[in-house]
Amino acid sequence: MNKTDFEPHVRYTVTLRDEKEKLRAANIYVLKLHSDGMVVRMTERDGILRKLKFENVICIVKKTPVAKTAHYSTPEAVLDEKNWKNRTEIQHYGSSPSAGK
Repeated sequence: MNKTDFEPHVRYTVTLRDEKEKLRAANIYVLKLHSDGMVVRMTERDGILRKLKFENVICIVKKTPVAKTAHYSTPEAVLDEKNWKNRTEIQHYGSSPSAGK
């Protein structure tokens, strides 16, 4: 997969290759696209933001656009590509205006 296959503020159900080279199902919410990967929130896991490389995504099973009122609110500085050069995770609490948070 590559950058053109993804869009920010969209939920995806994907098959991805984990650190142990096993195929796993995952539900992700894409926050920002970078040149070598994307910043995502795993929607069925904790609130950690992760950098996911495009080549680790094997296929997209389902794509669900998210209404603007339900976008996760995350500061742009946290999502900036220079902050992710040497990181794979950042703990950040994000909320959705529609959730009342």
